[in-house]
Amino acid sequence: MDHNPYLKPWRQPQPNYTAGKGNIEKPGDFPNIVWQTRSAPPSEYETQLGDALEQAFTAGAETLDDVVARLNEQGMLTSDGLPWTLETFQAEMSRLAAK
Repeated sequence: MDHNPYLKPWRQPQPNYTAGKGNIEKPGDFPNIVWQTRSAPPSEYETQLGDALEQAFTAGAETLDDVVARLNEQGMLTSDGLPWTLETFQAEMSRLAAK
């Protein structure tokens, strides 16, 4: 499974010398927690949405209205190819969370 980072790390572990953060956890140390496991890798749409959300928050979005506005400014459309509204954003987040 290439979509569970605990089973296949995507980068080499690096020590962190910040106080209290000196332990590198091994992937095998974690149970396969259901809410951290996906049944399949993210789709291209999900990856693009995640990137767009990251950009929205980096640009200063703090409210739901801000997030929706930033997604629309970026040209990120819903899975149906429509601009985002508060309702479609909330519905999509609920749908993706239940996946």
